[in-house]
Amino acid sequence: MGDDEAKQDETAVYDPIKRPLHYNSNPSGIESIDVVEHLNFCRGNAIKYIWRAGLKDDAIQDLEKARWYIEREIARIKKEKSHG
Repeated sequence: MGDDEAKQDETAVYDPIKRPLHYNSNPSGIESIDVVEHLNFCRGNAIKYIWRAGLKDDAIQDLEKARWYIEREIARIKKEKSHG
């Protein structure tokens, strides 16, 4: 069995720890972690909250969380540029 097959087998069944329903509800069939693990923390969390908005908590609250991470990332970049 290849790595891709093992990964599919590991995530094929609902699991409240490894595969909660709100992680797998995107119509694309892609889990947000497969995308966000390639980004830094703030960008990844912003995408995660947008991706899953309304699937676990209130959609507005999720989008406000995403905005908070985006604003934090903008502040980080501005600070980096000013010290750079």
